[in-house]
Amino acid sequence: MRRVRHARAAGIAVILLLGGAATSPVGAHGLSQVYQSPLPLAVYLVGAGLTVALSFAFILARDLRAVEPPIRPGATVPGIARVTLRVIGLFGWAWIMVQGIAGGSSDASVAGLFLWVYGWVGLAMVSALVFPAWEWLDPFATLFDMGAFIIRRLGIRPWAPAPLPAGARHWPAFAGMVFFTWLELVAVPGAQTLAVVLGGYTVMTLALMAQFGRDTWRTQGETFTVWFRTLNRLAPLGVPGARDGTLVRRSFGSGLLDAAWTTPVIGLVAVGTGGIIFDGISQTIPFAAVFGAPQLLAKSALLLGWLAMVSGLALLVGRTVSPGAIGAGLLPISVGYLVAHYLTYLLIDGQRIVIAVSDPLQQGADLLGTAFYEPQAGWLPPGLVWTAQLVAVVGGHMLGAWAGHVTAQRDMDGAQVTGRSHGARTGANGHPNGHANGHPNGNGAKQARDIRHRRIHEPAPILSRNVRAREIPLAIVMVALTTLTLWSLGQAIVVEPAEGTRPDAIALIGR
Repeated sequence: MRRVRHARAAGIAVILLLGGAATSPVGAHGLSQVYQSPLPLAVYLVGAGLTVALSFAFILARDLRAVEPPIRPGATVPGIARVTLRVIGLFGWAWIMVQGIAGGSSDASVAGLFLWVYGWVGLAMVSALVFPAWEWLDPFATLFDMGAFIIRRLGIRPWAPAPLPAGARHWPAFAGMVFFTWLELVAVPGAQTLAVVLGGYTVMTLALMAQFGRDTWRTQGETFTVWFRTLNRLAPLGVPGARDGTLVRRSFGSGLLDAAWTTPVIGLVAVGTGGIIFDGISQTIPFAAVFGAPQLLAKSALLLGWLAMVSGLALLVGRTVSPGAIGAGLLPISVGYLVAHYLTYLLIDGQRIVIAVSDPLQQGADLLGTAFYEPQAGWLPPGLVWTAQLVAVVGGHMLGAWAGHVTAQRDMDGAQVTGRSHGARTGANGHPNGHANGHPNGNGAKQARDIRHRRIHEPAPILSRNVRAREIPLAIVMVALTTLTLWSLGQAIVVEPAEGTRPDAIALIGR
C-alpha cells in the first residue's frame, strides 16, 4: 500500500512539474510583447503532450470505473429570471433584424456581436461550465410560443405534429453545425447578410417546430439547442426535464456518462472541435506559407476536408473503443479549446456593446458618448492569459481521458453482461426435455455449461487489459490534438518585440 501511495504521489508530482514548467520565470522566448515563455515552444509542447499522456496512463493503471452519481435535489430557476432571459433573447433577435433592415455600416453592428461573440462563444461557455441558459434565451422557442398563444386566442385549432423519422434525429443539427462553422470561418458575412441568414433560419425553425412539435424539434433537430445541450453535459446544472424551470443538479462532468452518443452527435462535437483547431491553424505563418490566402472556394474545400477528416477519425476511434468513449472524451476537449482560443475574443470584442448602445441603428448617433469607444486589452495580463489557455487545453484533455476511460469500461462491462445473458439463454436452446442442442446423451448440455462457465468466470484483469488496449487510439488522438492546438496557440501569439517597445505594452490575439 505504501508503494502505491508513493507511486501516486510521484505521478502527481510529474504532472504538476510538467504543467507548471510553462509558467516558471526563466528563459526568454517571446509569446507576447510582455510575456516571456520559460522554455522553447517545442519543449513546451512536448511537456504538455507528456502531461496528457501520463494522465491517461495513470487513469488506465488505476482502472477507474464509472459510479452512479448521487441524486441531489434540483435547483429551480425563478420565474422572473426565466422571463428576463426570454425577453433578452427576443430583444437581441429583434435588434439584429432591425439593424439588418434599417442599419448602416459601423462598429455598432450587433449581428456578429450577438451571434458569434456572445452566442457562439459566451453562451457556449456558460452552457458548458454553469447552467443551460439557452433553454430560455432561445428566441425561436419564444417566437413559437407567442405564435401558438395568438392562434389559440383566435380559436384556431392546431394540427397534431408529425413524428420525426428515427433516421433523421440529430442529423439536421449536425448539418447546421457544419453550415454555421463555415459561415463564421470562411464566408464571414456582414451584418446585413447575417440578418438575412438569421431571418431565414428563424422561418425554417418555426416551420419545423410546427411540423414535428416544438420540443421534439428542439431536442432532435435544431442546431443551437442540440449543441448547447450537448455542451451542458459538463455543467453542474443540467437541462430541466420540464418547463417549470427545475434544473438537474449533479457533479461536474458526470453528465458525460449518461449521454446518448449517437453518430451525428459525435460528429457534432467533432465539427465543433475541428472548427476551433482550423480557426487557430489558418492564422499561422506555416498555413499561409503553404496555402497563401485562399479565397472562398479554396478555403471552403480546406475547411470541409479538415472537418471530414476530424469527424471520420472520431467515428473510427469510436468504433475501436466505443461511441460513448469518444463522445464523452472529446466533449471536454472541445470545451477546453473553446476557452483557450476564444476567451480573449469574448473579453475584448465583447466590449463593443458599449458602441452599439450609443448607436443602436448604426445611423451615426452617439447617444451615450461611447460611439467611438475602442475595446481595451490592457487590463488582461498576458501571462495570465497564456496560463488560462494551458489549463483549459490540458485540463480538458485530462477530464476527457477520465470520461473516455470510465465510459469505455462501462460499455465493455455492459457488453460482457449482455454476452453472458445471451450465453445463458442459448445454453439449453429452449428444449423442454432439458437436453441442450437436442443431444439426448447430455454432451451438448455439458458443452453449454462449459461455455457459460468460461464467460462468467473470465478473469477481470483480462477484460481490463482488453479495454486498455482498445483505448490506445483514444490516447494517441488526445496527445496529438493537445500538441496541435497548443502549437497553433503558440503560433498565434508569438510576437517578436520591436526595438523601443514599452515593457508594459500588450499584444494579445484573441482568435
